[in-house]
Amino acid sequence: MRIGLAYNEKPDPAPDAASDGTGDDAFAEWDEPSTIAAVAQALGLFGDVIRLEADQFFPQNVVLARPDIVFNMAEGLHGQSREALVPAICEYLNIPYTGSDPLTLALSLHKGRTKETLAYRGVPTAPFTCIDAAGQVDRMALTYPVFVKPIAEGSGKGVFATNLCANVAALRARVRFLLERYAEPVLVETYLPGPEFTVAILGNGPDAYCLPVIGFDFSALPAGAAPVYGYEAKWVWDRPEAPLAIFQCPARVPAALYREIERTALDAYHALGCRDWCRVDLRVDRFGVPNVLELNPLPGIIPDPAMNSCFPKAARAAGFGYDELIQEVVRLAWRRLTGRELTVEAATAVVGA
Repeated sequence: MRIGLAYNEKPDPAPDAASDGTGDDAFAEWDEPSTIAAVAQALGLFGDVIRLEADQFFPQNVVLARPDIVFNMAEGLHGQSREALVPAICEYLNIPYTGSDPLTLALSLHKGRTKETLAYRGVPTAPFTCIDAAGQVDRMALTYPVFVKPIAEGSGKGVFATNLCANVAALRARVRFLLERYAEPVLVETYLPGPEFTVAILGNGPDAYCLPVIGFDFSALPAGAAPVYGYEAKWVWDRPEAPLAIFQCPARVPAALYREIERTALDAYHALGCRDWCRVDLRVDRFGVPNVLELNPLPGIIPDPAMNSCFPKAARAAGFGYDELIQEVVRLAWRRLTGRELTVEAATAVVGA
């Protein structure tokens, strides 16, 4: 079997944004060489792995590689549909791939479109508006405090603790900063004061299921920091040599709330049409109801446990080793695509077909 691995690798050295939101976080979504190597190693169980960097040469390289399936972890760089480009190319060339389709990836990256879809489908999500010009702030009708973030970024890009705005002056300043920096609309949503969770999901259709729910302990953040799991918490304060003890897995919450978190996450997964895997972020509102913040159908999968990568952390709690998690995603995709189970023997048979 020939497995293509579609990825984007961080440049070395990669520029980083400072904790105050200055600097360059353009490559925050891309993966380190160590992650790409770990995924390639896991995929090697099934056959030959062909690395396919998702750059301008990807279309011709994937044609030349002739993979039986592409494991897609490519984030892309340009445009609000960048996460959809690799699967769109694969579909154009009739090459099977893992994970969600171009429509789901485009919708889920655009936080406004995500929330519109969730609201239409009756999945709880905080009241929101999208702003594409600083002058619109004065007409914003949401009750303060509010939280703001770029409309189409991931991996904590543009999500800083200072984005929690208590009044119109603070909102005006942050909206202006984000509009100028990211050149895209800004999502403004009612701040949810309750605890935050993230739920890793595996599977398709009615067989999709949740891995152990991860809860966030914001008391682990530096003193005075806003209770936000954003860029600083992901990339500045949390370091391998000094891990941030922010996660509880499984989350220690009442059983009824735990079940409601799982149900809401699965409802969001199905509402956006996710396939194979996805991580859903939620936060509880003032009424005790879990609300969906966003969906991550290209979840972070850093292999080093010290890096606090959420999907592998939840998988470990469920009994999956790192290699087993990656291999399970391939098996889920293969079953969805062919209706058959993918074993090592079956993978060998594909090569001989």
